[in-house]
Amino acid sequence: MITFTLCLLALIAGYFTYGRLMERVFGPDDRKTPALTCTDGVDYIPLPTWKIFMIQFLNIAGLGPIFGAIMGAKFGTSSYLWIVLGSIFAGAVHDYFSGMLSLRHNGESLPELIGRYLGMTTKQVMRAFSVVLMILVGAVFVAGPAELLAKLTPESLDTTFWIIVVFAYYVLATLLPIDKIIGKIYPVFAVALLFMAVGILACLYIHRPDLPELWEGLQNTHPDAGALPIFPIMFVSIACGAISGFHATQSPLMARCMTSERHGRPVFYGAMITEGIVALIWAAAATYFFHENGMAENNASVIVDSITRDWLGTVGGVLAILGVIAAPITSGDTAFRSARLIVADFLNLEQKSIRRRLYICVPMFVVAIGLLLYSLRDAEGFNMIWRYFAWANQTLSVFTLWAITVYLARVRKPYWITLLPALFMTCICTTYICIAPEGLERSHLFSYAAGAAAVLVAAVWFFIWQHRQNAAEGLRRD
Repeated sequence: MITFTLCLLALIAGYFTYGRLMERVFGPDDRKTPALTCTDGVDYIPLPTWKIFMIQFLNIAGLGPIFGAIMGAKFGTSSYLWIVLGSIFAGAVHDYFSGMLSLRHNGESLPELIGRYLGMTTKQVMRAFSVVLMILVGAVFVAGPAELLAKLTPESLDTTFWIIVVFAYYVLATLLPIDKIIGKIYPVFAVALLFMAVGILACLYIHRPDLPELWEGLQNTHPDAGALPIFPIMFVSIACGAISGFHATQSPLMARCMTSERHGRPVFYGAMITEGIVALIWAAAATYFFHENGMAENNASVIVDSITRDWLGTVGGVLAILGVIAAPITSGDTAFRSARLIVADFLNLEQKSIRRRLYICVPMFVVAIGLLLYSLRDAEGFNMIWRYFAWANQTLSVFTLWAITVYLARVRKPYWITLLPALFMTCICTTYICIAPEGLERSHLFSYAAGAAAVLVAAVWFFIWQHRQNAAEGLRRD
């Protein structure tokens, strides 16, 4: 428990120290925000800061920091370190700067921001890539909540019934103004989710399970350690609890509702740190579960159900499960909403009219239903979509980090704060797609060499660009 406690305190301290440093680097001011200058009654709507924080937190806290942390816990104590260091130095920085840049540019969607700093070709690729990722999120975040809801209700209300209900909710949340559904029910969902996290945290200290400590080693405890090395598999398994490209697609939604730039640190950096705390709690609880029950269980929903009912009792377990249900649902709905806005920005299609919103949403929902039906064929169908989602998620964070790095270099601010995470995640994503069973399935040696080569190419590209940028500025001054 000592390592867990130190990690928990480190996350809290990171918000007040490194988070404040990031705020000083960016330099928020008192200019009017898009919520005040572009109000449209649908997406650009001023909201209270506490509500924006709740929405942002629930947007990003899907299945990732719970299911991902549970599966990541199989790798041992190294999962704690990745959650803490990833959240403070990579994920929260990624979320803060992407959100603040969107705020500075009238709530621009992520592909538009990336294109602004990495060029038109990258923008076009990211438009397609982001929309595909959003639809994947919407598809994979239906089955999980539906299965859990089916466990809590009579047999007549089976998984299929709840899939239809959840998807119908997604349709409404995507089409209606943000303050009509999302702005009203998210605080209720947030209470359930926070109850779950606080309840499990309290039980960890009450039961004081025998958790592994950092000084006992960082060995890979995964039962299939030979095929699934910590680097890079664990770094993709635990995405939303450390760094996630999906978060940067959600930040523009809140950038269109904020009334002051000075609210950016609690909304963007703070929400990521809060998610890191949730991931750390579930990683610790899962470690205890695996210690008591072995590593054979791979269904994260079964593990969640077992932990909550054993520790919180029937009523507490139901409330905690509802929190776990709320998390993915509140990410799925805003994923579809974000996809709608990305397409609308690309087509320059105003969104005040419900008819124009339907032009975008109908094809999008048809594709999502197709993916959902594929994922429901069998467990492997869902697992395959989930793994591709995880890799695409981390790859999107790479492009976001590089765009922020270019921005910081252009305005002559300390770009190393995102350059180092960008290089690290470039290595992770390249190595993963080479080594993973759903990827190229190459040897470890080849995959690590490919990752190192990708880092070298990216670093050389950046420093050549920076040299040319400095030379061009020197000529302009002359």
